[in-house]
Amino acid sequence: MKNIDSISHVTGRSLYVDDIPVRTGTLYGVVFPSPTAHGRIIRLDTSGAEALDGVAAVLTASDIPGKNQIGGIVPDEPLFAEEKVVFNGQPLALVVARDEHTARKALRHIRAEIEEMEAVTDAREAHQRGMLLVPPSTFRMGEVETAWDQCEHIVEGSTESGGQEHLYIETQGSYAYMMENGHLKIRSSTQGPTHVQKAASGVLGVPMHRVEVDVTRLGGGFGGKEDQATAYACMAALAAQKLNRPVKVILHRMDDMRMTGKRHPYSADFKIGLNKELKIIAYKATFYQNGGAAADLSPAILDRSLFHSTNSYFIPNTEVTAYSCRTHLPPNTAFRGFGGPQGMFIMESAIAKAAHQLKVPARVIQQKNFLRENDRFQYGQVARNVNIGKCFRLMDKTWQMEKIAEEVARFNVKNETEKKGLAIMPVCFGISFTNRSMNQARALVHIYQDGSVGISTAAIEMGQGVNTKLLQVAAQTLSISAERVKVETTNTTRVSNTSPTAASSGADLNGKATEIACNQLINRLRKTAAGILKADWKQISLKDEWVLVEGRRSKLTWEELVKTAHLDRVCLSEQGHYATPLVHFDRETARGEPFAYHAYGTAALVARVDCIRGNYSFDKVLIVHDFGNSMNIDIDMGQVEGALAQGMGWMTMEEVSYDAKGRLLSNSLSTYKVPDIYSVPADLQCIPLPARGPKAAILRSKAVGEPPLMYGIGAYFAIQNAIMAFNPDYEPDFNAPMTAEKVLMRLYA
Repeated sequence: MKNIDSISHVTGRSLYVDDIPVRTGTLYGVVFPSPTAHGRIIRLDTSGAEALDGVAAVLTASDIPGKNQIGGIVPDEPLFAEEKVVFNGQPLALVVARDEHTARKALRHIRAEIEEMEAVTDAREAHQRGMLLVPPSTFRMGEVETAWDQCEHIVEGSTESGGQEHLYIETQGSYAYMMENGHLKIRSSTQGPTHVQKAASGVLGVPMHRVEVDVTRLGGGFGGKEDQATAYACMAALAAQKLNRPVKVILHRMDDMRMTGKRHPYSADFKIGLNKELKIIAYKATFYQNGGAAADLSPAILDRSLFHSTNSYFIPNTEVTAYSCRTHLPPNTAFRGFGGPQGMFIMESAIAKAAHQLKVPARVIQQKNFLRENDRFQYGQVARNVNIGKCFRLMDKTWQMEKIAEEVARFNVKNETEKKGLAIMPVCFGISFTNRSMNQARALVHIYQDGSVGISTAAIEMGQGVNTKLLQVAAQTLSISAERVKVETTNTTRVSNTSPTAASSGADLNGKATEIACNQLINRLRKTAAGILKADWKQISLKDEWVLVEGRRSKLTWEELVKTAHLDRVCLSEQGHYATPLVHFDRETARGEPFAYHAYGTAALVARVDCIRGNYSFDKVLIVHDFGNSMNIDIDMGQVEGALAQGMGWMTMEEVSYDAKGRLLSNSLSTYKVPDIYSVPADLQCIPLPARGPKAAILRSKAVGEPPLMYGIGAYFAIQNAIMAFNPDYEPDFNAPMTAEKVLMRLYA
């Protein structure tokens, strides 16, 4: 089945927040951001802006009737700064005017006097000063300190991985307006409607039931709208309530880049020990996460870095400690992979350094240490249905890794100014929210009198095709044509207390809830059909819009059945509730079973480096991915390709840069480079692993949103191997992204 949004997307008819027809009297809000990363607010004078013709109001913290607080995990983030500012770009005020041009003009008339203080932008420095967002966490298994005695080879090193700008096509935005009796409706570009609802009710000082949040779709999210859409929805809501007028707040691209958080940069130290057979006996690492000025989702992201800190390997003795450091940068936030990529990069760097010192290909160490059935992860969960070895073997059988390695070696011998490098990137990624309470979803399914169906769930469509999959679930479960099914907008009045669409769990959670609701309706309709056909309801089934008795088609159609059921006053609406079974995790003991299942895969990447200029390209990326029983292979393949490009971008060209005072330097598309069509590998192939999916996955089709991003990590090591082929004196360091400038310096180091 094709993506149901494809045609409307490519013809420009899909509706986003800024496309909603505006109501009469709509006003426009523009944020006044702090020009300083850290300082005391001496004076904020908005009178000049308020006096400007066309300005309806300038709202600050003093205008908030409820709480000036939008923090989720930790309540440490005000909507508008009070008394002090903690990052460059922090909202100080919202100018609301008759149009955006007037509002932007008014910004120039606001006077902010701020006593500037020292800004800390480096995570390690913040750690040294005791500037932590939350207490540190440690995962342990075995006895690391005594295990070093069993190691023949011990290697130590450090890594740096940079941030990453989400660069969703649709910037942060919201449109809010008052309804009857003091109720408020917010149309928001958010991955978490309930978080917006809860935060807005707190800011406005009203109960949650008076705030309705509606989401049609997002023009991309990648995690950047899981938490950070909340501020701009709350600003629009506050202005709408204060002025009793509709208010739209849509960020300009450069404002969005300046004011919003990125993927977390990580700094880390590692120590890895191997025996004579190259089995990893011990691994110890310390992570320093740059969380920015407020907690946002940093604590949960830090947890997932720990969960994935050993990637797809079994290591009997581990100790990994992580610090979430408070700095004077915009609060960093969720990004596809949610901390997993950072943890995996550190693990792969340790293996790469060990391989270099031992003069063996990294793939040899990787293969010898892959997880096997019933191995334990360092957080206590038993590894079941382990497919990492199967993925590697299928990749090797299909493309012959040693043959590719020989081709790379021959190329390097024949060419002086161009070199190639081969890297293998295995992936093991856990699927579920690691906060147990978030592993739940509901779906509301209506069957209308004519046999058509409407579905409401908590899932947010943001380009990943979740609406198509939900439609497939309903159509398949009810055994009706897909044309009969409509997926409604995501709305907090139809489906309440929603978990955000994140953690690659949108299809699993909401699909399972939809399946439950549809099955309950089917059982109800089977009993109606049994009465019509004078049969035992247990003998009744539905297939392709016909009622079957003992597997044989009757004369009763889907439409006739629904019509009769309605006339008989049978309920044709149902809510399904799904809570992922078994998942649990005790943070005090750092033990549990936090994931419903794991997704696996391997990728082989061949990089080609221009040793004169430092430029690079990728000749091949060859992937075997564990989709389970993919319910829509076209959508899933699209996710693999997009995630790969995004992961490669993070590891190569996407460099987020701040100056010492916390001012964003890479603040536009002229100073921040993302992968484009010319960055696509010349030969990109992905084949599915023939393997049955787990019951916890919807229709046994494994989640695919985040896991493939980690294949992009291999891009760093492929380039690094090409550099070493040119410059044998280069001692590999692990400072990502590997930009062309860094490549050039390492070629001639």
